[in-house]
Amino acid sequence: MALPQSLRASVIPPELELIASQQLVEIVPLISMEKTAFISGAYGPFRPPNKAKIPLWMAVNLKLKKKCHIVAPAWLNADYLQERLTEETLQLSFSKLPFRFTEISKVILDVASDDLENPDKIRSLLKDLREARQAKSREGLKTLDHSELSLPNLCSMEINEIRPYFVQSMSILTQLVRNPAPDPLPNV
Repeated sequence: MALPQSLRASVIPPELELIASQQLVEIVPLISMEKTAFISGAYGPFRPPNKAKIPLWMAVNLKLKKKCHIVAPAWLNADYLQERLTEETLQLSFSKLPFRFTEISKVILDVASDDLENPDKIRSLLKDLREARQAKSREGLKTLDHSELSLPNLCSMEINEIRPYFVQSMSILTQLVRNPAPDPLPNV
């Protein structure tokens, strides 16, 4: 079945979460399990309390079955996020964050908030970061010219949000540069 034109412009957030679920995260297994092979690779063996690295999708599955604890990535804590928020508000450029931080943090907060230290503070900081970065994105789009848009350190969700506007704006700007309006008062 073909998708309507309105849905072809960009990827929807759940699809970005699915893509991000391939990222490896650390877990502390609560069960013993031998090495298991999947299309994406072999994971295990799991021996509590030794940590193991597995894809986020597998960690979510095990967490929902109460068979592991998910270890938060180093960047998913209140202190680190507070530092990035301070950078975000004081500097003109975007602060450096993992490319899929939005999707990974959402999945972990939805499924394993009990494994995080101060999850409500983390949610609040992520919301503030998102708002600060969206304001910078809007400012960046205001300075758009026909040749390029330079917004380094954007994450995948942010790129996805501005993609429809960017594509349409670049198309219009390119047309204007190629076909400038005729001079209303020609020199005689």
